[in-house]
Amino acid sequence: MNILFNKKLLPLAVASCLCSTLVYANDTSSSLKGNIVGPNGNPATGTQITIIHLPSGSVKTATVNDAGLFSAKGLRVGGPYQIIVDSNEFEDTMVENIYLTLGKEYPLSVQLQSASAMEQILVTGRPLSMQSGGTGPASNFTLNDLQSKPAINRDIKDIIRTDPRIYINEAASDAIQCAGGNPRFNSLTVDGARMNDNFGLNSNGYPTERMPFSFDAIDQVAVELAPFDVQYGGFTSCNINAVTKSGNNDVSGSVFFDYTSDSLKGDSIEGTHVDTGDYSEKRYGFNVGLPLIKDKLFFFTSYEELDGAQIFDYTPFANGKVSQATIDRITQIAKTNYGYDPGSMIPSLPVEDEKLLVKLDWNISDDHRASLVYNYNDGYTLSESDSGSSALSLSNHFYERGAKLQSFVSSLYSDWTDDFSTEVRIGYSKLDNRQISIDAASGFGEMRISTPDADVFIGPDDSRQANKLKYDNLSLKLAGTYFLDNHEISFGYERESLDVFNMFVQHNEGEYRFSSIDDFENGIARVYYGNAQSHNPKDAAGEFEYALNTFYVQDTYDLIDYDLTLTFGLRYDVYTSDDVPEYSANFEQRYGFSNQQNLDGVDLLQPRFGFNWIYNDQLELRGGFGLYSGGNPNVWISNSYSNDGIRNIQVDKKNLQILGPDAIAFNGSGRPGYDIPVELYDAVSQGGADDSTNVTDPNFEIPSEWKFALGGTYITESNYIFNLDYLYTDKQDSAVIRNLADEVTGTAPDGRPVYSGVNHPRESDLLLTNVKGSDGYSHVLSFAFNKSFDNGFDIAASYAYTIAKEVHPMTSSVAFSNYHRIAVSDPENPGVSTSNYEVPHRFTFSAGYVHEFIDGLETRFNLFGQVSQTNPYSYTFSSSTGGLGFNDEDRQLLYVPQSNDANVVYGDDFDLEAFNAWVSSEGLKRGEIQDRNEIDGDWWTTIDFKVEQQFPGFNDGHSGSAYFIVKNIGNMLNDDWGVLKRGSAFQRAVTADINDQGQYVFEEFHNPSGTSVEVDPSLWEIRLGVRYNF
Repeated sequence: MNILFNKKLLPLAVASCLCSTLVYANDTSSSLKGNIVGPNGNPATGTQITIIHLPSGSVKTATVNDAGLFSAKGLRVGGPYQIIVDSNEFEDTMVENIYLTLGKEYPLSVQLQSASAMEQILVTGRPLSMQSGGTGPASNFTLNDLQSKPAINRDIKDIIRTDPRIYINEAASDAIQCAGGNPRFNSLTVDGARMNDNFGLNSNGYPTERMPFSFDAIDQVAVELAPFDVQYGGFTSCNINAVTKSGNNDVSGSVFFDYTSDSLKGDSIEGTHVDTGDYSEKRYGFNVGLPLIKDKLFFFTSYEELDGAQIFDYTPFANGKVSQATIDRITQIAKTNYGYDPGSMIPSLPVEDEKLLVKLDWNISDDHRASLVYNYNDGYTLSESDSGSSALSLSNHFYERGAKLQSFVSSLYSDWTDDFSTEVRIGYSKLDNRQISIDAASGFGEMRISTPDADVFIGPDDSRQANKLKYDNLSLKLAGTYFLDNHEISFGYERESLDVFNMFVQHNEGEYRFSSIDDFENGIARVYYGNAQSHNPKDAAGEFEYALNTFYVQDTYDLIDYDLTLTFGLRYDVYTSDDVPEYSANFEQRYGFSNQQNLDGVDLLQPRFGFNWIYNDQLELRGGFGLYSGGNPNVWISNSYSNDGIRNIQVDKKNLQILGPDAIAFNGSGRPGYDIPVELYDAVSQGGADDSTNVTDPNFEIPSEWKFALGGTYITESNYIFNLDYLYTDKQDSAVIRNLADEVTGTAPDGRPVYSGVNHPRESDLLLTNVKGSDGYSHVLSFAFNKSFDNGFDIAASYAYTIAKEVHPMTSSVAFSNYHRIAVSDPENPGVSTSNYEVPHRFTFSAGYVHEFIDGLETRFNLFGQVSQTNPYSYTFSSSTGGLGFNDEDRQLLYVPQSNDANVVYGDDFDLEAFNAWVSSEGLKRGEIQDRNEIDGDWWTTIDFKVEQQFPGFNDGHSGSAYFIVKNIGNMLNDDWGVLKRGSAFQRAVTADINDQGQYVFEEFHNPSGTSVEVDPSLWEIRLGVRYNF
């Protein structure tokens, strides 16, 4: 009996290419759906299907229904699988070497013949390529991708960046920017349990400082931008779903070690020497899978450790904004006048990370399968805290960002009948986050010294003097699937609860701001102090708990005669919470509503629709629309619990004399920097405060996004695969911060409103609310092609064009910072403008070659390149500009005057010639306020390269390999190449004031740098490694 496979039907594509797939929500498994018919095309009702996972001996059975269909869910990813088709009426057959992909549904069509016939049985198994089978834009990456790509960081980010819609921002904690979306709105799930940044502190999308699980533990990864399946939730940017490996009937695994050091890293950028310090970095680990009971119970574990180093940028120093003489003077004053050693511009410091994963898989029976996963991660990075083109921190201002995460996930898959299956999943995780100044033991406060073009920071950071976060997360999933003829009906309930303790008390050890180095030397400062009335910051901590409940139902309808699949569904999210912030009577008296708002009862109904149409053997079309919510950081809600205006008391006073015979009194030993001014300390002690208050709008709605997608895959006769996808996103009720204390009290010369704290003088009552009126949107058009050749070569290239608009970037975890860290001309009405996260153009290219130069031993070459236009930025007035209200950051957008502008006059020291030359060179519009993010970012090109040589193992079935990875090989060849230059979001260009005639007085031109070199991403690096597989 001959079995023919029709491989013309969109064959398997290389995983490095842009794609669309069908992936179930936070799935940990795969599925298989088949259409079994007899000789005349009639349904082969009653035919028995046996599906065997050969490595583990797992068996699952199904029966063909009256429509000729069968389905099997909850299957392990990978393979190989063997499928036996057993019919009492027709000729039996067997299909082999089937490999399943995470979350994908593998369709299999078999036309059986009569038992007496000798004709060929036609089996059209269409392997779901990365391009085919889905409704929305997505990417899927297999174990081969994870093992072969130049993943120098051993992070899934090294893999998913091959999708041109996904940009890894190496200048911002490697944040994952998906299709122009906020990285805080991503979601990460591992083995079905949410492992994303539940609280919202990090910009990298992880709850920990690095990927929270071992790289070698991953079996497959999927990234979905718009999956039109109602089981998806908890994100509006993208969902990253990973499934871990499992043990099998054979003992197998690997050990690895890799190494790099300062001698294997570049030290020159555009002819300028870069000091990276004296360091070495090594990583090592192992993974092993084995049977505890053959065919029944399996064990897998993976361990990984990093003893590494972190390199620091000092951008204002590199750009000449701050000189060595300035640093030396500040350091000397700190030591002499304040008795404090502020540290130095240290080039690098050591960091650590440790990961462990343990997994048990239990084949209870042919109809039931269970798994249990434990994951542990503890690691830290070091942050400069205040950095960028106009901020420089000396080393004792740095702080450790660390977290310890533990998680447990248990899952049970059950087939109760041929038509009905269920999934039960319970997950628990707890996180202990730490943000501790590396000089916390000194007891010193933060000092901020303004220089003409940048601020210099010394002493423990004001936001890390009393900062502690802990949370527990419990999740439950109950889901069922019922097959009724051509309908697959899915339904379920999910619950996720979060219990948070968040202590965040700024200025607990004090903050001192000096307007100049002379003021620093003479001791004239604005001093801030914050604490609970008891002066124990734990008494000002915010504690709250809430739960998100989700209900969903969906019908997937197969029109077999038309090769068309339609998906219709509804998802309903509703929050419940009994905890409220502490009541502030003064707040309610001012504004007429209570500050005791929470998310209880806030809900959202999310409809979804998707389709997939196989037009012919070479063309597939897909698309859909749906509403999505989630990924909005809980830290914004937490602000109202931590800053209730009662317990967290913040006070400050200007122009205090803190040195000399006329110095104010300090508590303790009376030393400025180490102790607190008595006046401020006593003010906090009095309690009964009516301080700045954070509150959630009583009418707050869940921010959401409508997504509309249309795409297609076309494969030529020569197996060149082309993909085209379009994704439109329309934001609804985006989160934004307003200051209730402010009212318009004037108008600036250029017409912008000027606000003052009329309702609560010298305080900020910050409201988390929704955008009213026009909201953000995005268009993403992407194209890709790939080709695998018989001679061992494979290539893939892709491009994405993105337009992303937003009202507010919401870049911070703190309401006050969110309000001030946006370039605006009207802080209460920012308006729609280009997004901070827009990457307008991005090209990616991958190439691989495999050859046996030595018989039986493979040599692999893999290359990845990307060309990206970096984020846009804005030019602004400095925060010292008078007459524009209170601006804690350089956020007020610059007004560029006409050559003879009646609204502007110039001070004696203003360099008008340099200013005019700069305006001309930047192409700025005269006679108007500049738009936010109207300055285009620079282009960045980088290429990574990996070579791996296999060598024989010590036993049969063993093998080893040695490899090296070169990151940014262009910079190695020429130090002018591969240089990342990035613009800070807003850059002060002019300091001004407003005179009595209502005119701007331009007093100082700061000649902003525009883009600045990001050192670490710009330097080449080589990593050497060895791996042994058994």
